[in-house]
Amino acid sequence: MSYSNQSSSSHSSKLQPVIVRLDGSALNEAKSILFQAYRHEPTFQALFDSGRSGYDQRVRATIRELIGLYFDLRQEAIGIVQKDTLVAVAFIGDPDLRLNLTSQLSWRIRMLLTAGFSATRRYMDYHEQIKQLLPAGGAHQLPLMGVHPKYQNRGYGRLLLEAVERLCAENPRGSGLVLDTGNSRYLDFYESLGFRNLGKITVGNFEDYVLFREVGPVISKANTA
Repeated sequence: MSYSNQSSSSHSSKLQPVIVRLDGSALNEAKSILFQAYRHEPTFQALFDSGRSGYDQRVRATIRELIGLYFDLRQEAIGIVQKDTLVAVAFIGDPDLRLNLTSQLSWRIRMLLTAGFSATRRYMDYHEQIKQLLPAGGAHQLPLMGVHPKYQNRGYGRLLLEAVERLCAENPRGSGLVLDTGNSRYLDFYESLGFRNLGKITVGNFEDYVLFREVGPVISKANTA
């Protein structure tokens, strides 16, 4: 397994968590982490009908097709590696993307064949509702992010979001970062990082919160001299 690593390899880097850019060799691990992260998420349970047979298969298919789509569109994907193990991942949508799933014909066909018509339709409607809440001026989106269950509650989620924000700050076209969650217990965590609520989307019996944090461009010392 290999990653596109932004840090030099050393004994100390293997002991400390390392932020890496992901390439195709990390796909299987990324899928596994995101499946574990989302299969119990209330929004996914509502979108993909957790009470009906085949729920896990629909979640796996959706994550697989979304990851494939974001790689095809050359979007950023980063992760955290701890002792040669990928423990957390995040896929980041460029502010210029404003992804229109209805125009992604090959993605829609694959989703229909694997997740089914109803689940695909609900996900597309949900995605469009999120788009309606996006701030003017362009913002990065964080459609997929997860920490492996074995490594949760160790600060990796905060570390991953900080890395995402640094990456977003390098892009002058972005005004900030948008993410959403159907888990209200995470709201305090996101608010502690400076996110504010843009609005809510009703998904079945659940409410999904769309959150935004302003992320300013990096200003070099040369520009301030």
